[in-house]
Amino acid sequence: MDSLNFLDFKITDILDIVLVAILLYYIYKLVRGSVAINIFIGIVIVWGFWKLTELLGMEMISSMVGAFMQVGLIALIIVFQQEIRKFLLMIGSTNFSNKRNFLKHFKFLKQDGLSTSIDVDAILSACSTMSSTKTGAIMVIQRNNSLDFVKSSGDKMYIEISQPIIESIFYKNSPLHDGAAIIVNNYIVATRVILPVSNERNIPLHYGLRHRAAVGITEKTDALAIIVSEETGNISYIKNGEFVDFDDLIELSAIIKEDLV
Repeated sequence: MDSLNFLDFKITDILDIVLVAILLYYIYKLVRGSVAINIFIGIVIVWGFWKLTELLGMEMISSMVGAFMQVGLIALIIVFQQEIRKFLLMIGSTNFSNKRNFLKHFKFLKQDGLSTSIDVDAILSACSTMSSTKTGAIMVIQRNNSLDFVKSSGDKMYIEISQPIIESIFYKNSPLHDGAAIIVNNYIVATRVILPVSNERNIPLHYGLRHRAAVGITEKTDALAIIVSEETGNISYIKNGEFVDFDDLIELSAIIKEDLV
Protein backbone atom coordinates (compact mmCIF):
# COMPACT_ATOMS: atom_id res chain seq x y z
CA MET A 1 0.00 0.00 0.00
CA ASP A 2 3.01 2.27 0.34
CA SER A 3 2.98 2.77 -3.41
CA LEU A 4 -0.36 4.54 -3.07
CA ASN A 5 0.87 7.07 -0.53
CA PHE A 6 1.14 9.72 -3.25
CA LEU A 7 -2.68 9.65 -3.44
CA ASP A 8 -2.88 10.92 0.16
CA PHE A 9 -3.37 14.58 -0.76
CA LYS A 10 -3.60 17.29 1.84
CA ILE A 11 -4.89 20.85 1.57
CA THR A 12 -1.30 22.14 1.55
CA ASP A 13 -0.50 19.88 -1.43
CA ILE A 14 -3.39 21.33 -3.42
CA LEU A 15 -2.31 24.85 -2.46
CA ASP A 16 1.26 24.02 -3.49
CA ILE A 17 0.10 22.85 -6.94
CA VAL A 18 -2.09 25.93 -7.43
CA LEU A 19 0.73 28.32 -6.48
CA VAL A 20 3.19 26.57 -8.82
CA ALA A 21 0.62 26.73 -11.64
CA ILE A 22 0.10 30.48 -11.07
CA LEU A 23 3.86 31.07 -10.96
CA LEU A 24 4.40 29.17 -14.22
CA TYR A 25 1.52 31.09 -15.81
CA TYR A 26 3.04 34.45 -14.89
CA ILE A 27 6.43 33.38 -16.24
CA TYR A 28 4.83 32.12 -19.46
CA LYS A 29 2.94 35.42 -19.84
CA LEU A 30 6.19 37.37 -19.55
CA VAL A 31 8.08 35.37 -22.18
CA ARG A 32 5.14 34.68 -24.53
CA GLY A 33 5.74 36.02 -28.00
CA SER A 34 9.51 36.40 -27.50
CA VAL A 35 12.48 34.17 -28.30
CA ALA A 36 12.73 33.44 -24.56
CA ILE A 37 9.61 31.24 -24.80
CA ASN A 38 11.67 28.47 -26.40
CA ILE A 39 14.22 28.65 -23.58
CA PHE A 40 11.41 28.56 -21.01
CA ILE A 41 9.88 25.46 -22.62
CA GLY A 42 13.31 23.81 -22.73
CA ILE A 43 13.84 24.50 -19.01
CA VAL A 44 10.44 23.01 -18.15
CA ILE A 45 11.25 19.87 -20.17
CA VAL A 46 14.68 19.43 -18.52
CA TRP A 47 13.19 20.02 -15.06
CA GLY A 48 10.42 17.47 -15.75
CA PHE A 49 13.01 14.94 -16.94
CA TRP A 50 15.08 15.57 -13.79
CA LYS A 51 12.12 14.94 -11.50
CA LEU A 52 11.13 11.83 -13.48
CA THR A 53 14.60 10.29 -13.07
CA GLU A 54 14.46 11.08 -9.32
CA LEU A 55 11.06 9.39 -9.07
CA LEU A 56 12.33 6.29 -10.91
CA GLY A 57 15.43 6.10 -8.74
CA MET A 58 17.88 6.63 -11.63
CA GLU A 59 20.53 8.17 -9.39
CA MET A 60 23.36 8.68 -11.92
CA ILE A 61 21.40 10.51 -14.62
CA SER A 62 19.39 12.33 -11.94
CA SER A 63 22.53 13.68 -10.29
CA MET A 64 23.95 14.76 -13.67
CA VAL A 65 20.81 16.65 -14.69
CA GLY A 66 20.48 18.09 -11.18
CA ALA A 67 24.04 19.42 -11.32
CA PHE A 68 23.30 20.95 -14.72
CA MET A 69 20.21 22.70 -13.34
CA GLN A 70 22.14 24.13 -10.39
CA VAL A 71 25.16 25.32 -12.40
CA GLY A 72 22.90 26.74 -15.11
CA LEU A 73 21.02 28.96 -12.63
CA ILE A 74 23.48 31.85 -13.02
CA ALA A 75 23.31 31.58 -16.81
CA LEU A 76 19.50 31.60 -16.67
CA ILE A 77 19.52 34.78 -14.57
CA ILE A 78 21.64 36.45 -17.27
CA VAL A 79 19.45 35.19 -20.12
CA PHE A 80 16.19 36.13 -18.40
CA GLN A 81 17.31 39.38 -16.75
CA GLN A 82 14.68 41.47 -18.58
CA GLU A 83 11.94 38.93 -17.83
CA ILE A 84 12.95 38.71 -14.15
CA ARG A 85 12.80 42.51 -13.90
CA LYS A 86 9.33 42.53 -15.49
CA PHE A 87 8.18 39.78 -13.12
CA LEU A 88 9.29 41.77 -10.07
CA LEU A 89 7.66 44.91 -11.50
CA MET A 90 4.44 42.96 -12.05
CA ILE A 91 4.42 41.75 -8.45
CA GLY A 92 5.26 45.22 -7.10
CA SER A 93 2.65 47.03 -9.17
CA THR A 94 -0.22 44.60 -8.58
CA ASN A 95 -3.36 46.49 -7.62
CA PHE A 96 -6.09 44.53 -5.88
CA SER A 97 -8.22 47.57 -5.14
CA ASN A 98 -11.18 46.25 -7.05
CA LYS A 99 -12.54 43.07 -8.54
CA ARG A 100 -11.79 44.02 -12.12
CA ASN A 101 -8.10 44.68 -11.44
CA PHE A 102 -7.88 41.49 -9.41
CA LEU A 103 -9.32 39.32 -12.18
CA LYS A 104 -7.12 41.01 -14.77
CA HIS A 105 -4.09 39.39 -13.11
CA PHE A 106 -5.64 35.94 -13.55
CA LYS A 107 -6.67 35.99 -17.19
CA PHE A 108 -7.19 32.23 -17.28
CA LEU A 109 -10.08 32.83 -14.82
CA LYS A 110 -11.58 35.74 -16.76
CA GLN A 111 -15.28 36.04 -17.32
CA ASP A 112 -16.93 36.64 -20.67
CA GLY A 113 -17.89 40.20 -19.74
CA LEU A 114 -14.34 41.21 -18.83
CA SER A 115 -12.58 42.83 -21.78
CA THR A 116 -10.41 45.79 -22.67
CA SER A 117 -11.97 49.24 -22.62
CA ILE A 118 -9.34 50.82 -24.88
CA ASP A 119 -10.62 52.00 -28.26
CA VAL A 120 -7.96 50.23 -30.33
CA ASP A 121 -9.72 50.96 -33.62
CA ALA A 122 -9.63 54.72 -32.96
CA ILE A 123 -5.91 54.50 -32.25
CA LEU A 124 -5.20 52.57 -35.43
CA SER A 125 -7.43 54.84 -37.53
CA ALA A 126 -5.36 57.79 -36.32
CA CYS A 127 -2.17 55.85 -37.09
CA SER A 128 -3.43 55.17 -40.62
CA THR A 129 -4.07 58.87 -41.23
CA MET A 130 -0.71 59.88 -39.74
CA SER A 131 1.00 57.18 -41.82
CA SER A 132 -0.39 58.70 -45.03
CA THR A 133 1.02 62.12 -44.09
CA LYS A 134 4.25 60.72 -42.57
CA THR A 135 3.46 62.24 -39.20
CA GLY A 136 5.72 60.72 -36.56
CA ALA A 137 4.04 59.34 -33.44
CA ILE A 138 4.65 57.00 -30.53
CA MET A 139 1.96 55.76 -28.16
CA VAL A 140 2.57 53.55 -25.15
CA ILE A 141 -0.30 51.53 -23.69
CA GLN A 142 -0.03 50.67 -20.01
CA ARG A 143 -0.97 47.15 -18.95
CA ASN A 144 -0.14 45.75 -15.48
CA ASN A 145 3.10 47.61 -14.77
CA SER A 146 2.72 51.23 -13.72
CA LEU A 147 4.28 53.85 -16.02
CA ASP A 148 4.33 56.61 -13.40
CA PHE A 149 8.14 56.67 -13.50
CA VAL A 150 8.04 57.94 -17.10
CA LYS A 151 4.77 59.88 -17.01
CA SER A 152 6.35 62.44 -14.70
CA SER A 153 8.78 63.45 -17.48
CA GLY A 154 5.95 64.75 -19.67
CA ASP A 155 2.82 66.90 -19.50
CA LYS A 156 -0.10 65.44 -17.58
CA MET A 157 -3.53 65.33 -19.16
CA TYR A 158 -6.65 63.24 -18.92
CA ILE A 159 -8.58 63.05 -22.15
CA GLU A 160 -10.56 60.22 -23.66
CA ILE A 161 -9.13 58.55 -26.74
CA SER A 162 -10.52 59.54 -30.13
CA GLN A 163 -9.05 59.70 -33.60
CA PRO A 164 -9.11 63.53 -33.86
CA ILE A 165 -7.49 63.93 -30.42
CA ILE A 166 -4.60 61.62 -31.29
CA GLU A 167 -4.04 63.30 -34.65
CA SER A 168 -4.07 66.76 -33.06
CA ILE A 169 -1.52 65.73 -30.42
CA PHE A 170 0.98 64.47 -33.00
CA TYR A 171 0.30 67.17 -35.61
CA LYS A 172 3.69 68.46 -36.71
CA ASN A 173 3.06 72.02 -35.51
CA SER A 174 1.55 70.94 -32.20
CA PRO A 175 3.60 71.72 -29.07
CA LEU A 176 2.69 68.22 -27.78
CA HIS A 177 3.89 66.16 -30.74
CA ASP A 178 7.47 65.62 -29.54
CA GLY A 179 7.76 62.60 -27.25
CA ALA A 180 5.41 59.76 -26.38
CA ALA A 181 1.76 59.71 -25.37
CA ILE A 182 0.87 57.40 -22.48
CA ILE A 183 -2.49 55.59 -22.62
CA VAL A 184 -4.13 54.16 -19.52
CA ASN A 185 -7.49 52.41 -19.90
CA ASN A 186 -9.20 54.58 -22.55
CA TYR A 187 -7.49 57.87 -21.68
CA ILE A 188 -4.35 59.69 -22.74
CA VAL A 189 -2.83 60.60 -19.37
CA ALA A 190 0.45 62.20 -20.47
CA THR A 191 2.12 63.63 -23.59
CA ARG A 192 5.67 64.70 -24.47
CA VAL A 193 6.91 61.84 -22.32
CA ILE A 194 10.62 60.97 -22.45
CA LEU A 195 11.14 57.20 -22.64
CA PRO A 196 14.26 55.18 -21.82
CA VAL A 197 16.14 54.37 -25.03
CA SER A 198 17.22 50.78 -25.63
CA ASN A 199 20.89 49.99 -26.17
CA GLU A 200 20.04 46.78 -28.02
CA ARG A 201 22.40 46.44 -30.98
CA ASN A 202 20.14 44.11 -32.94
CA ILE A 203 17.74 46.95 -33.81
CA PRO A 204 18.20 47.77 -37.52
CA LEU A 205 20.03 51.06 -38.10
CA HIS A 206 17.22 52.53 -40.22
CA TYR A 207 15.01 52.74 -37.10
CA GLY A 208 15.28 56.04 -35.23
CA LEU A 209 14.94 57.17 -31.62
CA ARG A 210 11.17 56.61 -31.54
CA HIS A 211 11.63 52.91 -32.21
CA ARG A 212 14.54 52.61 -29.78
CA ALA A 213 12.47 54.34 -27.11
CA ALA A 214 9.56 51.97 -27.80
CA VAL A 215 11.88 48.96 -27.47
CA GLY A 216 13.32 50.45 -24.28
CA ILE A 217 10.00 50.93 -22.46
CA THR A 218 8.67 47.50 -23.52
CA GLU A 219 11.90 45.86 -22.36
CA LYS A 220 11.54 47.36 -18.89
CA THR A 221 7.76 46.95 -18.51
CA ASP A 222 4.91 44.92 -19.99
CA ALA A 223 3.60 47.99 -21.86
CA LEU A 224 2.73 47.94 -25.58
CA ALA A 225 4.03 50.52 -28.05
CA ILE A 226 2.70 51.70 -31.41
CA ILE A 227 4.94 53.84 -33.61
CA VAL A 228 4.40 55.75 -36.84
CA SER A 229 7.66 56.49 -38.65
CA GLU A 230 8.18 60.11 -39.69
CA GLU A 231 10.58 59.04 -42.47
CA THR A 232 8.62 56.20 -44.08
CA GLY A 233 5.12 56.41 -42.60
CA ASN A 234 5.35 52.73 -41.61
CA ILE A 235 3.43 51.59 -38.53
CA SER A 236 5.25 49.38 -36.03
CA TYR A 237 4.02 47.44 -33.02
CA ILE A 238 6.44 46.50 -30.24
CA LYS A 239 5.90 44.15 -27.32
CA ASN A 240 8.46 42.65 -24.91
CA GLY A 241 11.19 44.67 -26.62
CA GLU A 242 10.54 43.02 -29.99
CA PHE A 243 8.84 44.02 -33.23
CA VAL A 244 5.60 42.13 -33.88
CA ASP A 245 4.87 41.29 -37.53
CA PHE A 246 1.42 41.88 -39.05
CA ASP A 247 0.00 42.03 -42.57
CA ASP A 248 -2.50 44.88 -42.19
CA LEU A 249 -4.24 47.04 -39.60
CA ILE A 250 -7.09 44.55 -39.24
CA GLU A 251 -4.64 41.90 -38.10
CA LEU A 252 -2.81 44.41 -35.90
CA SER A 253 -6.09 45.39 -34.24
CA ALA A 254 -6.79 41.74 -33.41
CA ILE A 255 -3.28 41.27 -32.01
CA ILE A 256 -3.48 44.34 -29.77
CA LYS A 257 -6.95 43.46 -28.50
CA GLU A 258 -5.74 39.96 -27.65
CA ASP A 259 -2.72 41.39 -25.79
CA LEU A 260 -4.98 43.72 -23.79
CA VAL A 261 -7.51 41.11 -22.70
